[in-house]
Amino acid sequence: MKYVILLGDGMADNPIAALGDKTPLEYACTPYMDKMAQQGTLGLIDTIPGDLPPGSDVANLAVLGYDPCLCYTGRGPLEAASMGITLEPEDVAFRCNLVTLGENDDPAMEDFTAGHISSMEARQVVTELNDSIQSEVFQFYPGVGYRHLLVWKGGNADLKTTPPHDITGKQIEHYRPSGCGADKIKRIMQIARDFLMDHPVNRNRKTRGLKVANSIWPWGQGRAPRMSRIKDIYHIRGGVISAVDLLNGIGVYAGMEIIPVEGATGYTDTNYVGKAEKTLSALSELDFVFLHVEAPDEMGHEGNLQGKIKAIEDFDKFVVGTVLLGIPHYGEYRIAVMSDHPTPIYLKTHTSDPSPFAVLSSRQSENQALGISFGEVNARSTGNIITPGYRFLRHFIEDWGKFVKQNAR
Repeated sequence: MKYVILLGDGMADNPIAALGDKTPLEYACTPYMDKMAQQGTLGLIDTIPGDLPPGSDVANLAVLGYDPCLCYTGRGPLEAASMGITLEPEDVAFRCNLVTLGENDDPAMEDFTAGHISSMEARQVVTELNDSIQSEVFQFYPGVGYRHLLVWKGGNADLKTTPPHDITGKQIEHYRPSGCGADKIKRIMQIARDFLMDHPVNRNRKTRGLKVANSIWPWGQGRAPRMSRIKDIYHIRGGVISAVDLLNGIGVYAGMEIIPVEGATGYTDTNYVGKAEKTLSALSELDFVFLHVEAPDEMGHEGNLQGKIKAIEDFDKFVVGTVLLGIPHYGEYRIAVMSDHPTPIYLKTHTSDPSPFAVLSSRQSENQALGISFGEVNARSTGNIITPGYRFLRHFIEDWGKFVKQNAR
């Protein structure tokens, strides 16, 4: 048996009047996800425990079978693991965005991606920033695009920080870090702002009419978590395909193989087909592959309705379609498609509502085959809801047939 999860980050949404009160997922042309829902089993997965923030970190831990209430410590340490950074027990890792702030005395968060700054430009900025600070306590590590890392040795994790994508267009004053040790983080932020203001990379971006990376924004802090490995829990070998350090970091802690794909970007220009083809080839040696696509979530954060619809359609055509056509080569299989959490267009951030999933099994007895298409309303109508969401993977790997039988209509 081969197992595949195809996850379109933030695909789920709310009904939108301009789409005839459909969600982007329901409005989009998605024949392959519809086929999985019609011929397989459709339902909802509840990935966000009530007392935790509705982020991709919490949600994807749940999708991969981990109870976030027990193992979630923050986003930063997960991204550190992906970047090969070993944290000491007393270290605190922050996700650190390069951002664009307004240049007045009460600046707003103009762009939490610094205009989707390139990895090459960002690496120069972050490396030189780290060299200029020359601190043994604070260390910057360059990542991908606007996503980087700040490690505070012997630091305090009990700060209050805010994800920058939650405050687009808002004045930042009330969202700066607060709590014990916040003054040290705010000082580093001010040093970075002074350093970046006239950096050569930003001067060059200005001449090209691009947004500048004129500040950093640390958030998602935490210490290294403790997690069991997938192969020790389910006795299978797994792999992760993602362009995002967060997902790869979860994979590292889960003991899964991190599978690189050339041209994978974490945005709408990602190599969809390459990810799908690498998933199929990886199944020659692995039992389980988790494929993650970030593009729909990015469009949700931008409030880009047409961009989100296209990202969903590209995910369906180039990822779901490619894998569905190729997986029968391996004999028996279960394949799941899902969103980890909603990223509603009108909010431009995540919510905690359950998201739709569909599972198609090569064993016909493991499919409800209700004949209804993939989407939020149809998923809710089935009455199939897996809550808490971390129970999904055990059903998916060990007893999907039993789950389907117990929930037969």
